[in-house]
Amino acid sequence: MRLLLIEDNPKLADLLASLLSANGFAVDTAATRADAEAALAAAHYDLLLLDLSLPDGDGADILRALRRAGEGTLVLVATARGDVVNRVQTLNDGADDYLVKPFAPDELLARARALLRRRTQLAANVLTLGNVAFDTVSLVLTVAGRVVELPRREQCVLAELLHRPDQVLRREALEQAVYSFDAAVTPNAIEATISRLRRRLDLAGASVAITAMRGIGYILSERGGC
Repeated sequence: MRLLLIEDNPKLADLLASLLSANGFAVDTAATRADAEAALAAAHYDLLLLDLSLPDGDGADILRALRRAGEGTLVLVATARGDVVNRVQTLNDGADDYLVKPFAPDELLARARALLRRRTQLAANVLTLGNVAFDTVSLVLTVAGRVVELPRREQCVLAELLHRPDQVLRREALEQAVYSFDAAVTPNAIEATISRLRRRLDLAGASVAITAMRGIGYILSERGGC
């Protein structure tokens, strides 16, 4: 895991960098807002440890710029600003956690690990192919980062297809995923659902396509792929 430590106190920065490095993190450090912005422009980080009081600006501006740009990088704020107003505002600005100085270094390490663990668990819930991503917990479909509304039956069909990209999924399997055992299923019900789903994906600019395998089922693949 690559981490950017943004901290202007050199002794604290050295202490935290040593602790994090000893626990498996690849750590870059920045003592100013300008240095932090340069590092963020040059590399991708899994986590930012962000001090708000920097010699050349407010660390909160770094956080807000990341969120405005749609960056989902985890941000753990570690600052001396302990009042409720600052904590609430910073969390509303998009911070993932907030730790008030002075703190035990081991607590910061534990919080960093917890955030990364949570991110890994959430990522496991998201099915992706090309520019399509479907969160199986929140039931939100995004295409190229934009949310696309999807009715329940189309959600079920898409999830089944995304679980097995580039593989033929039999029509019977789709029917079992979409309909309860006692539901009256018309002969062309799945075909109609697939047709509507195709249309939504096409209108949203999806880079995937659903292909019918006559008499067998359907296959979801990236355009120009298998």
